[in-house]
Amino acid sequence: MSVIQDVLAVIVVLGLLVTFHEFGHFWVARRCGVKVLRFSVGFGKPLWSRVDRHGTEFAVAAIPLGGYVKMLDEREGPVDPDEAHLAFNRKGVWSRIAIVAAGPLANFLLAIVAYWLLFVIGITTVAPVVGDVAPDSPAASGGLSNGQEIVAVQGEPVRSWDDINLKLVAAIGETGDIRMTTRPEDATAEREHRLPVEDWLVGQDPPRPLATLGLTPWRPALPAVLGQVLDGEAAASAGLQAGDRILEVDGTPIDDWMAFVDRVRASPGEPLAVEIERGGERQTLTLTPGASAAEGGQAIGYIGAGVASAEWPAKYQREIHYGPLEAVGQSLNKTAEMSVLTLDAMRKMLVGLISPSNLSGPITIARIAGDTARTGVESFIGFLAYLSISLGILNLLPIPVLDGGHLVYYLIEAVRGRPVSEQVQAVGFKIGLALVGSMMMMAVYFDLMRLW
Repeated sequence: MSVIQDVLAVIVVLGLLVTFHEFGHFWVARRCGVKVLRFSVGFGKPLWSRVDRHGTEFAVAAIPLGGYVKMLDEREGPVDPDEAHLAFNRKGVWSRIAIVAAGPLANFLLAIVAYWLLFVIGITTVAPVVGDVAPDSPAASGGLSNGQEIVAVQGEPVRSWDDINLKLVAAIGETGDIRMTTRPEDATAEREHRLPVEDWLVGQDPPRPLATLGLTPWRPALPAVLGQVLDGEAAASAGLQAGDRILEVDGTPIDDWMAFVDRVRASPGEPLAVEIERGGERQTLTLTPGASAAEGGQAIGYIGAGVASAEWPAKYQREIHYGPLEAVGQSLNKTAEMSVLTLDAMRKMLVGLISPSNLSGPITIARIAGDTARTGVESFIGFLAYLSISLGILNLLPIPVLDGGHLVYYLIEAVRGRPVSEQVQAVGFKIGLALVGSMMMMAVYFDLMRLW
C-alpha cells in the first residue's frame, strides 16, 4: 500500500512541478507572439485533448512524469509562410530569452506561493531543546547542556531542528567555531557557545550534523507501544498488532521504545519471547527479527513496526504564523535561502566537500514524497516548494539541452549580434545530453544503493 502511495505522490508532485514549469514557457510565448502548437501534461499518446481558438492543442498524455510545450519553429519542420512571423526562431533574441527563462522562474514563483501558503496557514513545530550532550564532543566543549533551547546558529535566528540542520549543513567544509546561542528553560537571558569543528562534515555520507556535534534533541518519553505494523514483515508474522504494549523480551523488562529497538537490532534472525499487553491481558509471542543490510560489517535486526506517537508538552510546541502581507516577505526570504543553500551544495559537491552519493533520483523523490504526504499537508507543501526550487536551479545550469544552456547561447547572440552556429549548438547538445544522462544514471544508481 505504501508503494502505491509513493507512486501517486511522486506523480502528483512531478506532474504539478513540470506542468507549472511548462506553463511559464507557454504563458510568455503567447505574450511574445509565438504560436504554441501543443501543451502536453505527460508524454506519449494523448488520453484527452482539445484545441483552443489559437490553434493550441491541450493534451493529457499516458505517461504522467513530465510534460512539454511545442512551439511553431522553422528548425523543427515546415512552416506556412502566412504564419512565419509566429515562429519561435523568428522572434528577437530578448523575446526568446524571456520565453526560455519563464519556465525556471515559474518554479521559483510556485515555491514562493507554497511557502506563503504555509506561513499564512501556520506551521506547528517543536522547540529545538537539547536532550543529551555526548561527552568529549564539540557540543560539550562549547558548554551546551540538557534543557537549553537553541535560538540562533551562526548569529541567525532558528525556531526548529529543521532550521538548525539547514544552518549546519550550509557550513560544510568549514574549520573553526560554529556559534550557537541558547536560552535556558523558563529564562530570558541568552548565552553564546562556540563549538570547535575541523573540515566540518567533509566526507560524511550522508551528513549527520547533530550527531557529529554530539547533540541529541529532547524528545518526550516513548512507551514501547506499537503504532503501526507492516504487512508481511516479522512483527506481523509474529502476530503483533498496533496498540500492543511491549512488556518484556526474553524475560528482560522493556522500559521504553528505544530499549525494545536496541534489543531487536541486536538480534537478527534470533527467536525472541516477547511478552505484550493487549486489551488488558498479557500474552507471549515468538518474534524473529529479519536481518537488514550490514552496518559496519554486522547485520542488524528489524521487524517492520513503528512506535505510537507521543504527545509533546505545550511548552515545547511553536507556532510559526504570519499575516498575508508579512508572509510575502517571509516566503521570498525562505525561497532565496533555499536557493542559495542548493547552489552552495552543488558547488561543494563539485569540489568534493559533499559526496555525489547524496544525489537523489526518482526513487528517493518518490519515497520522500510519499512520506511527506503521509506526515501531513505541511510537510508535503514544504517538500513541493523545495523540489520546485531544485528544478528551477537545475534548469538554469549552463548546460546545453537545459534552459540554462539555451540562455547562454541567446546571451552570446545578444552580445555578438549574431546567433551561435548550428554546428557549435549541435556539439553542445551532445555534450549536454551526455552530462545530464550521466547525472541521471548516477542519481538512479545511488537510489538503488539506498534501497539495497
